[in-house]
Amino acid sequence: MVSGEDADQLSEVGLEERILAGLDPEQREVATTLRGPVCVLAGAGTGKTRAITHRIAYGIATGVYTPQKVLALTFTARAANEMRNRLRGLGAGGVQTRTFHAAALRQLQYFWPQAVGGPLPGLVEHKARLITEAAQNMRLSTDRAAVRDLAAEIEWAKVSMLTPDTYPSRAARRDMPLGYEVRTVQRLYQSYEELKTDRHLIDFEDVLLLTVAVLEEDERVAATVREQYRHFVVDEYQDVSPLQQRLLDAWLGGRDDVCVVGDASQTIYSFTGASSRHLLEFPRRHPEARVVKLVRDYRSTPQVVETANRLLAARRPGPGSTPGSWATPLHLVAQRPDGPRPSWNEYPDDEAEAAGTAARIRDLIDDGVPASEIAVLFRTNGQSQAFETALAEAGIGFQLRGTERFFNRPEVKQAVVQLRTAARAAEASDEPTRLVRDILSSLGYSDRAPRSTGAVRERWESLAALVSLADRMAEDAAARGEQFLLPDLAAELERRTAQQDAPVMNGVTLASLHSAKGLEWDAVFLAGLSEGLVPIGFAETADEIDEERRLLYVGITRAREHLVLSWTLSRTPGGRPTRKPSRFLDGLRETEPPRPRGPRGRGARAHA
Repeated sequence: MVSGEDADQLSEVGLEERILAGLDPEQREVATTLRGPVCVLAGAGTGKTRAITHRIAYGIATGVYTPQKVLALTFTARAANEMRNRLRGLGAGGVQTRTFHAAALRQLQYFWPQAVGGPLPGLVEHKARLITEAAQNMRLSTDRAAVRDLAAEIEWAKVSMLTPDTYPSRAARRDMPLGYEVRTVQRLYQSYEELKTDRHLIDFEDVLLLTVAVLEEDERVAATVREQYRHFVVDEYQDVSPLQQRLLDAWLGGRDDVCVVGDASQTIYSFTGASSRHLLEFPRRHPEARVVKLVRDYRSTPQVVETANRLLAARRPGPGSTPGSWATPLHLVAQRPDGPRPSWNEYPDDEAEAAGTAARIRDLIDDGVPASEIAVLFRTNGQSQAFETALAEAGIGFQLRGTERFFNRPEVKQAVVQLRTAARAAEASDEPTRLVRDILSSLGYSDRAPRSTGAVRERWESLAALVSLADRMAEDAAARGEQFLLPDLAAELERRTAQQDAPVMNGVTLASLHSAKGLEWDAVFLAGLSEGLVPIGFAETADEIDEERRLLYVGITRAREHLVLSWTLSRTPGGRPTRKPSRFLDGLRETEPPRPRGPRGRGARAHA
C-alpha cells in the first residue's frame, strides 16, 4: 500500500480497494494475480464472472493493464454483454469482450485486404440451404432434422480441424447422421465445401480457420495483433475446441499472459468438439501457473448444493473410460441459508407430469415467485410440447429457450422496423407504451396471452417481450425524472440487435438442459428423469454416460432455492409402466418423508 502523502495516490488506492471490496479470499486472489498464466477452477455459482471482471478492473486501476490491450473471450453474446456491462460498472470501459467468433471475424475483416486481397467472402449464417443442395446433388433424401444433424457433424469436423480428406479416419467410431456410411458423409462434406468455394462464401468455422491461417502465415499481421492484445481472459475454458485453442495460441504467440476459467464438471458439449482436456492440462502446459479454486457457492441453498455434490461423488469409472477424462469434482460449499429440500415426484405418464408441474408452478407464482424466475428443464426439445400445453391450459405464460435467436425471429424483425418507422414520426405528446401496444397489435400482440401453443404462442411471447422492455424503460426513465420517448426504444432495440442482447421475457422458461447452461432461476423443475432420457438412450460408452451425469449436474445447479425432480413410468396415459427412474437418482433421494407442498397433479407420488 502507498502512504497517505499524496492525495492522488490515496484516491487511486481507494479505487483499488473499492474494486476488491466484497470479494472472498479466493476471488481476491484471482483479482490480484495480474501477471503470468492463471487457471481458475470455478464451480457453479461461485462468482467466476465477478472474480475475472474485478481482476481486469483491478489491473486497469493499478496501471498494469491498458483497457484496449485486454481481450476477454467467452462463448455466447449474452455472456459477453454481461461481462461488458460489469466492466463498465467497475470503471473499466474499453476492454474488448467478445466471443471467439466475433473477435476472429473482426480481425479477419480488417486484415483480409492486406493479407489475402480482395473482398472478404460472404458469411453463411445457416448451413441448411447448402447442405440440402449438396444432399440433393448426391440424390440423398433429407428432412429438416437430418440436415441439422449433418450440419452438426460438419461443424464437429471443422472445429476438430479435419478436412474432408482427413475426416474418415477420425469419424470411424462416431454415430453417423441417419445411419449413413462415413464415406457418404465425407462426400457430402466435400460437396458442401465446394459449394461454398464456388459462391465465395465462408461459414463460422471458416472464420476461425482463416484467422488462424492468417496469423500463422503472415508475421506482420500476427505482430500487429499481438501488440494490440497483451492480456487474455478466457471464460468457460472447459468448452474450447481444438480449433479455438489453436486460435488462442496464435493470439498469444508464445506469451503466457492468459487467465483461463472453467469447471470440468460442466463439460457438456463434447459432441460439438469441445473438450475439457485444455483446462485439465493447463497446469502441465504452464508449470508456473497459479491455480485458484472457487468453491464457495453463492447461488444455491445448502440443500441444492448437497444434491449436486452427491450426484458427482456417486460417479464410478465405467469400463472403457478414457483416462483423465473425469476430473476430481470441486466440492461446493453453500453460502446461502437453508431452503426447502428438493422434491422428488413420480408420475404415471408424461401428461400427468406436465399437469403436476404446472400445478406446482401455479403454487410458486401464488406464493410470490415471479414466473420469469421459474424454469422447466428437460433432456430433449421434443419433451416441451406437453409442458407448453399444460402451462397454456393453466393460464401461465412461458417462453421457449434454445430455438431461433430472438432478433432473428420474423415477428421481431417486423416489429423493430415498424417501431423504428413510428419513432421517426412520433411526437413528444404521444404516450409511448400505449403506442408500442398499438403498433404491435397489428402483428399479433394482445394484452392477454393466447391459450394455444406452437407458433402462435411463440409469436405472442416475442412481441410481449418488446412490450415489457418498453414498460421497463418507461419506469426507469420516470425514476430518473426523465421522459421516455419512442426514439429511446428504437435506439435501445438497435443496440440490442447488434449485440444479440434479447430482452427478458415474462414467463416460465422451457428449455433443454444444454441451452440452460450459464443461466439460473429461483425454481427449477428437472423433468423426464427416466432411463432412456437421462442418460439419453444413445449414450452407450462410459465417457458418454459421464457427460450425461455432468448434464444433470448443470441442471441441478441452475436452481437457487426450489428444486423439483420428476420422472414418469409411461410415455402416454394408460401405457405400460415400463420406465424406470434415472440411474443417476440412485442414492440421491433423502430418507426422511417429504413435507406436503400443495397439489402435485394427477397421479403424482412424492418420494423422499
